[in-house]
Amino acid sequence: MKILLLGANGGVGRLIVKEAAARGHNVTAFVRNPAGPSPNGAKVVAGNVLDSQSLSNALSGQDAVVYAIGVKSTGPTTLFSESTRLLLAAMEQQGVKRLVCITGVGAGETRGHGGFLYDRIIFPLFTKNRYADKERQEQLIQDSGTDWTIVRPAPFSEKMPHSDFRAVTEVGNVVLRKVSRAEVASFVLDELESGRYLRQIPFIGHEN
Repeated sequence: MKILLLGANGGVGRLIVKEAAARGHNVTAFVRNPAGPSPNGAKVVAGNVLDSQSLSNALSGQDAVVYAIGVKSTGPTTLFSESTRLLLAAMEQQGVKRLVCITGVGAGETRGHGGFLYDRIIFPLFTKNRYADKERQEQLIQDSGTDWTIVRPAPFSEKMPHSDFRAVTEVGNVVLRKVSRAEVASFVLDELESGRYLRQIPFIGHEN
């Protein structure tokens, strides 16, 4: 599979590149600064996610797109929604249908389902603004004609969780407190290969 990866230099993005290469896929890493550290195992293409022409050029000949962009800023942002709006238009132009987008706990019905520390401290103080835009992003994707999957990981954990991994599409009373970046990378690639959650929004992680 030929995969265009946005966010290849992030923690999850680098793991997606590594595992995708091990599975025999060809990854094109769309990066803002090609002179910086580049992910091993990927073809690197320079571009700006807010530039429609560079997105369209990078999409030529691709089979699928993975959106793994993150931000460190805690202030208001429109990066996710604006880049996704341009990406979707470029995908339509180039005839690329498959999209897997990583958002996270705090979007939609997962808000309040990340555990006490995340829900009461991290979300209101640090991630609230980015998730306001990720909700706009998710709606754009759901309204598009792409073959989409939106993946909402639990809060990231540096240690591998011990409880069973879960992937739920009906959140209900489920609280998922942690997930490793490696698990997210594997889940994304599994989904690209299987299409099990086509046009669904799995919430993934561990209860403790």
